[in-house]
Amino acid sequence: MIFEGQAIKCKKIDGDIIELTFDLKDESVNKFNKLTLQELSEAVDKISQDSSAKGLLVTSAKSVFIVGADITEFIDFFKKPAAEIAEGIKAGSRVFSKLEDLNIPSVVAINGFALGGGFEFCLSCTYRVMSTDAKVGLPEVKLGILPGWGGTVRLPRVIGADNAIEWICMGKENKAEEALKTGAVDAVVAPDKTRESALQLLNHAISGKLDWKARRQEKLEPLKLGEIESTMVFEGTRGFIAAQAGPHYPSPLTIVGVMQAGSKLGRDDALEIEAEGFSEVATTSVAQSLISLFMGDQLLKKKAKSAQKAANPVKSAAVLGAGIMGGGIAYQSAFKGTPIHMKDINDAAIQLGLNEATKLLDGQVSKGRLTTKKMADTLNSIYPTLSYDGLKNVDIVVEAVVENPKIKKMVLAETEGYVRADTVLSSNTSTISISYLAEGLKRPEMFCGMHFFNPVHKMPLVEVIRGKKSSEKAIATTVAYATAMGKTAIVVNDCPGFLVNRILFPYFAGFQKLVSDGVDFKRVDKIMEKKFGWPMGPAYLLDVVGIDTAHHAGEVMAEGFPDRMKPEGRNALDVMYENKRFGQKNNQGFYLYSLDKKGKPKKSDAPEVADLLKPVIHGDLAGISDDEIIDRMMIPMIIESSRCLEDNIVSSAAELDMGLIFGIGFPPFRGGALNYADTVGIAKICEKADKYASLGKVYEPTEQMRQLAKSGKTFYQS
Repeated sequence: MIFEGQAIKCKKIDGDIIELTFDLKDESVNKFNKLTLQELSEAVDKISQDSSAKGLLVTSAKSVFIVGADITEFIDFFKKPAAEIAEGIKAGSRVFSKLEDLNIPSVVAINGFALGGGFEFCLSCTYRVMSTDAKVGLPEVKLGILPGWGGTVRLPRVIGADNAIEWICMGKENKAEEALKTGAVDAVVAPDKTRESALQLLNHAISGKLDWKARRQEKLEPLKLGEIESTMVFEGTRGFIAAQAGPHYPSPLTIVGVMQAGSKLGRDDALEIEAEGFSEVATTSVAQSLISLFMGDQLLKKKAKSAQKAANPVKSAAVLGAGIMGGGIAYQSAFKGTPIHMKDINDAAIQLGLNEATKLLDGQVSKGRLTTKKMADTLNSIYPTLSYDGLKNVDIVVEAVVENPKIKKMVLAETEGYVRADTVLSSNTSTISISYLAEGLKRPEMFCGMHFFNPVHKMPLVEVIRGKKSSEKAIATTVAYATAMGKTAIVVNDCPGFLVNRILFPYFAGFQKLVSDGVDFKRVDKIMEKKFGWPMGPAYLLDVVGIDTAHHAGEVMAEGFPDRMKPEGRNALDVMYENKRFGQKNNQGFYLYSLDKKGKPKKSDAPEVADLLKPVIHGDLAGISDDEIIDRMMIPMIIESSRCLEDNIVSSAAELDMGLIFGIGFPPFRGGALNYADTVGIAKICEKADKYASLGKVYEPTEQMRQLAKSGKTFYQS
């Protein structure tokens, strides 16, 4: 054994060939943490001292190659000054270059995922052999950063600048076929042939059949592009990249700049530029926010795995109510592999649900994402029924009937009489108390909430609501089912509006107050979209949600939290509701809607709305600044988020923020309401809120916020 550590082992095979194997102890996957990087450096030093070595074979003992850098170690690292970050990145990059500069050829057998730093390591090897099951890529842009261990330098020299820009700026994972097509790998073989083929390729290099030194030299020299070609590739790409990324994500354009500057230089000088570019984006609030989201997503996945262990197996399901929502739930369940019964009380409703599922499947087929066989199999997994008889052996039931507590309680009680004692009952309600709905049930411990967001097939979030008597078995089973449906489940405790809607309505309250103070709702929408980064402003969002739905939910919120959510007199939402302007569902709300060529609602101005709103406008703040509009919109949302933490509605700041991002499209680059507050500074948020004390309790900071402001801590630290 040449080297043996906790992450890497090196031994001689086939005479003078050294095999370096990644096998990180006590981990299911390999990743580049400090330990692995340090051991790699030591192992390469040992290899370089072995004068008898003729070639290096690199393998993984795990089912993946290397999933990338250990992002948990980056969190504190990114809080350091830019100069320290750049030096740290250069140190890691030098290890890869040291391997690349070995006086022997190296071949890596990519048996599974090789992403981020994992793929950058592969690029530092002379040749790459890839399994048909593997994927490679540089997804760092999704974290608001860029590849820092040679990705922006080596990949353009391997696959060309234009391909490399696409790979790195889009951050996608590439299958073996695409990797071979672009030249990112040298061979693609069956999974069980990966190591054997890599060893064979290495022997060809050792014997002289392949000019491995010339292959390596291409990565050491400047990119072979003339001045005109360089301008066309890099400058021609900037406009497209800027349009794709938008104004709030700086890393894609930084990547293009780093690649362009490095393309004219040798490897080592280009790596210096890459490290400086990395430190530039790593210190932005965008990177901090996106990394926080990544950690939040990992937390939710970990909790979903735990739920899977505690859950009852869900082999079949049922949905009660076959409207648009019921049809969407049936589609999602069947499409992801869980057969589902769809029950309603008449054939017309059943047909509506089937039509919704069919429409969604047709859309997938027309885009080439689905075969007609898969469509047929999915539809055949949806069992329409007018009776409860088919529900006798289902494992979970999702009630999705009209949002009326009396009807829901009646339907749930009826259903309980037909299903097994261990069947989980759940309600897809957006506002009604789960504890209240459980009152008429004989087995309330097997009941909980399962709140889908509309449209079901697009929205990734499902709120799993724990009522007072909901058992851990019911919660775990519901989380497991949501995960099987391809959704992200967040467990929340019961309260009016649960988590997302409870936080959303103070935001709407901020909007209503701005309108009543004379601020044009279209200006508010524009600022919250263009400047803050929401996918749609508050008026537009209300139209999409449905004015009638929002009005009803607002009444529930007002009853549940009268001290801060009960409106003072009529407001803009009341006006829209009274005039039956329900938004997109009847093509008129704050805006007018018509179908575009693709059959999607297209928004246009509604001149008559200005006159309709005049009776509820009592101020003249048309001159208010953009920043003040943002503050008046966001502060109520932050405060209510804090209240949800204080009330233990959700167990962590990370889960709360993930709920807002997945549930209502909170701008990811801001990381959620609490992460945004941490970025601005909680003391500063409290100071701003105090300026608006006259606007009501919705602007009153919580005791938690006051304490955090006083101590200098953040929501995430707490």
